[in-house]
Amino acid sequence: MKIELETIDPNSKSPFRLLHDPKLSHLFYWHFHPEYELVYIEGANGTRHVGDHISEYEETDLVLIGSNIPHLNFDYGVKTTYREEVLHIKPSFKNSFVDPMPELQSLNRLLDLSRYGLAFHGETKKVVGELLKELHTLKPFEYFMTIMSILKRLSQSNEFELLHKKPYKNRYSKKEQSRIRDIYALIDERYQGKISVDEVAKFCNLTKPAFCRYFKKATGSTFIEFLNQYRISQSKRLLLTGKNVSETCFECGFESLSYFNRTFKKVTGENPSAFKKRLHTN
Repeated sequence: MKIELETIDPNSKSPFRLLHDPKLSHLFYWHFHPEYELVYIEGANGTRHVGDHISEYEETDLVLIGSNIPHLNFDYGVKTTYREEVLHIKPSFKNSFVDPMPELQSLNRLLDLSRYGLAFHGETKKVVGELLKELHTLKPFEYFMTIMSILKRLSQSNEFELLHKKPYKNRYSKKEQSRIRDIYALIDERYQGKISVDEVAKFCNLTKPAFCRYFKKATGSTFIEFLNQYRISQSKRLLLTGKNVSETCFECGFESLSYFNRTFKKVTGENPSAFKKRLHTN
């Protein structure tokens, strides 16, 4: 599986590209592109993996992703019937159209904030999701104006969370992107069992010390920290489906219940029992 650097057709004069209901749930598609991306998905519970951020979404999700931030397709592993709309926005839209116009400074701020990754909720997610679902049916002028309405709505909303504490910087070269994607795919395939640092270092054709330095520099985390974060992300999904804490612990690759509890609390701020109780009583 190769990392893919996506781009809008350079022959297209449109600053936008709509991917109407793409179906990639079978594919672990870790990728990045210079375009901004607005993604809406409904009818699914899945993983929101944007840059260094990993969390779960339930039923619907609306996320604005900045230029060149690596991310996983939001429908990866989804088994339910779902719908997805993905809107790409060329960087030139901001540089040549939005930046020079004082009337569009709220849009400028929105696109600047996208460097953190933005997850929208509440009425904003509901309304914008419906507008995105209409785009593929519209004629060019209405299509353009609806996108401007979407961006205006997002720029005026306070219903969002930042996915990173600082603007995300893509630290990877194309070669590193390919290697990181292969590592992530290995983790996704093997997280339920043992994965040693030595094994992954060998997989990357690196010595263990060289791999540890590389992974820390590339991701900002040690390999074990990242693996545990991924396992906790998967454990939250299992807990939400009704699995008990003990079952979840071992199905996600932890060999000790006490270590699972400590790690879960470190990553999420609460222990798994409290998480399960809170989500099932809401």
